[in-house]
Amino acid sequence: MKEVKKEFFKYTSLNILGMVGLSCYILADTFFVSKGLGSLGLTSLNLAIPIYSFIHGSGLMIGMGGGIKYSILKGQGRHNEANTVFVHSFMFTVVLSMLFVFIGLFASSLITTMLQADHEVFYTTCTYLKTILLFSPMFMLNNLFICFIRNDGYPSSSMKAMLIGSFSNIILDYIFIFPMDLGIFGAAFATGLAPIISMLTLLPLFIKKKNHFSFIKCKLTIKIFFHIFTSGLPSLITEISSGIVIIVFNIIILDLSGNIGVAAYGIIANLSLVVMSIYAGIAQGIQPMISRYYGMNRYENMKSTFHYALKLMILLSIILYLFIYFKANDIVLIFNNENNVLLQNIAIIGLRCYFTSCIFVGFNIIMTVYFASKEMVYQSHIISIFRGLILIIPMAYLLSYLYGIIGVWFSFFSCEFLVCLIGIVMNKKYNITLNKKK
Repeated sequence: MKEVKKEFFKYTSLNILGMVGLSCYILADTFFVSKGLGSLGLTSLNLAIPIYSFIHGSGLMIGMGGGIKYSILKGQGRHNEANTVFVHSFMFTVVLSMLFVFIGLFASSLITTMLQADHEVFYTTCTYLKTILLFSPMFMLNNLFICFIRNDGYPSSSMKAMLIGSFSNIILDYIFIFPMDLGIFGAAFATGLAPIISMLTLLPLFIKKKNHFSFIKCKLTIKIFFHIFTSGLPSLITEISSGIVIIVFNIIILDLSGNIGVAAYGIIANLSLVVMSIYAGIAQGIQPMISRYYGMNRYENMKSTFHYALKLMILLSIILYLFIYFKANDIVLIFNNENNVLLQNIAIIGLRCYFTSCIFVGFNIIMTVYFASKEMVYQSHIISIFRGLILIIPMAYLLSYLYGIIGVWFSFFSCEFLVCLIGIVMNKKYNITLNKKK
């Protein structure tokens, strides 16, 4: 098991770094928009973020769904079939990303209206939204290649690509918003260029032909597309759930506290994306290992990898929550450029309440990917759907009605806690079934 532990820390450490870097795409926008455009700019950004989650999640869905099947087939020595999965994943990405581009060209204003942007923030929200949608192919292809390269045995290359893309976004954000004075468009344009730069860093791997996946001539079949979709759907729902939470919370908070409340939640939501990226880093880090061990029928290695993931998640959750609790005031001040007292107070209380859910969020994200990695798509879908659709919406409305904005913050905790219990029960049943087979 010493070899498993070594491989675990190699994959997860590199992937956590990469995913945190990737999440900084939007966090950098939040920082520079708050400095350049104030609370109304923050409101626009927060209204538009859910659409970015849909795009990012769609890329992850195909990348993770294809990557899982690719890794299993590779572990079984079926290399030609593994390449067929890559071709299908690439075609799926191109077609779906073109749909987002079409929406960006012809429906940006409609979506902005649906997101309930008022006259003060309509133009800036629509501008950010349209720009992000037009760059959809870049975001999605970047996710696809990063997932396949990680499953191909090159976690350091995928991490490098994610970090370089993120750092370039930070630099371009500053240049476009301040010296060039491009406003909200500059923030979106910088974010759109980042995945292009990320993919360029991967080129040497393909030029030197170090990768094991390639384009081959094959017949496209609905069965493979469907398999990619079902295996990757939990990753999409995980990302969409973030977007749905933001949309629902925005609507409720607009009614309770207006644009200032939404701006305060914008700080919390963007920090949440970074925290969840850490858990996604652990989950996506163990995915190639779990899928490979599953393909090779090495069940003890699978179980050890899963336990390492949970221990690391619990440790990081405790550290993260203590940091957020004691540094809440300083965190909010970074984004509160106008020193708005109301925004400061709402955001501080929100941070301390919202992130009580850390451990449960981490468990649910890891469990979702763990089940999907061994083709237990039903269990993975249950966790994802309950998190993103079934529980969070009624919970948010009920608790906000009973306790106001405090209820909004604790609805996230309540939802994740209940889903965590469901995940524990399903995993226990799986282990009982596995022991019977032995």
